Amino acid sequence: MDQALPDRPRKGRGAVSNRGSRYDAESRIAVDDGWTGVEDDDLPPLRTTVTPDATRTIIARNDSPDIGFDRSINPYRGCEHGCVYCFARPTHAYLGLSPGLDFETKLTAKFDAAALLERELGAKNYQCAVMAMGTNTDPYQPIEREHRITRRILEVLAAHNHPVGIVTKSALVTRDIDILAPMAAEGLATVLLSVTTLDGELARTLEPRASTPLKRLAAIEALARAGIPTGVMTSPMIPALNDSEMEAILAAARAAGALRAGMTLLRLPLEIKELFTEWLETHAPGKAKHVLSLIRQSRGGRLNDPDFHSRFVGTGAYAQMMNQRFRLACQKLGLNKTELRLDTTKFRRPPRAGDQLTLL
Repeated sequence: MDQALPDRPRKGRGAVSNRGSRYDAESRIAVDDGWTGVEDDDLPPLRTTVTPDATRTIIARNDSPDIGFDRSINPYRGCEHGCVYCFARPTHAYLGLSPGLDFETKLTAKFDAAALLERELGAKNYQCAVMAMGTNTDPYQPIEREHRITRRILEVLAAHNHPVGIVTKSALVTRDIDILAPMAAEGLATVLLSVTTLDGELARTLEPRASTPLKRLAAIEALARAGIPTGVMTSPMIPALNDSEMEAILAAARAAGALRAGMTLLRLPLEIKELFTEWLETHAPGKAKHVLSLIRQSRGGRLNDPDFHSRFVGTGAYAQMMNQRFRLACQKLGLNKTELRLDTTKFRRPPRAGDQLTLL
């Protein structure tokens, strides 16, 4: 009788499997037919592929009542960082791909993003508000080093004095200090670095291709030194895995120059529940039951709470404790003392064909 082959972690990748999505009508499993053995060394390397994204618009809109922005730009679909907990993984199912390994290896890039943005900012009915980047997939994931789509987007925003707020796990953001620093001087740019753990070993399996924790802290320091208002996101906090590090992360970020901080509890929507459980059973089997139990305690008995207002902060005793710890730590460190408001009044609409030129 054929035996199903277990999924095994791939070097440099976060998800353990490439399980199908919620839209798949069938599932596939690998089996050992007894003719050949498959050893770990026989697993072929998973290389990253990038294909053009044919999107015709670049600004994504949202009306969520618990998100502090209404528009964002995502230069890429999928993310090579491979963070196993990434809440964006289920979006790959819309492409007919797996939220598992496909999400971090089969990427699409919006090569026309800058031109699309110029056009959309020039629309007659466009009203300026802060543009968010890094809200779905990371704008500074490794392929940005080659394709530079994020940088071209920033050049458009800078040319028209449009404010932008960036969240990233990558030290590559410091490459664009030459654009961000002048914008920040005009009240047009902020950057948040997401630091999930200070443990390099944990980071290598949890978020394998993101910058190391030390490099992220160094990026905070470099951005702050350049006069760019910078903060830290201790997200996600995972019960019994990295939650004990929260105060240390905040202290390290504050010492590096962070002015603000945020925190969210782990979310496991849709396919991420199974992917994260697989990761736990592979990389932290002794903690798996405890971690999942605490997640349920903070999510109303479920592994995910999709409800507005509670999905980021959680409910129950554990969630209350984490939120109180975060508030007290920020108060002690002097974080979040001032609101960083970006200026929307300086925006200059791009000229459109037929527009009358001004004398100034």
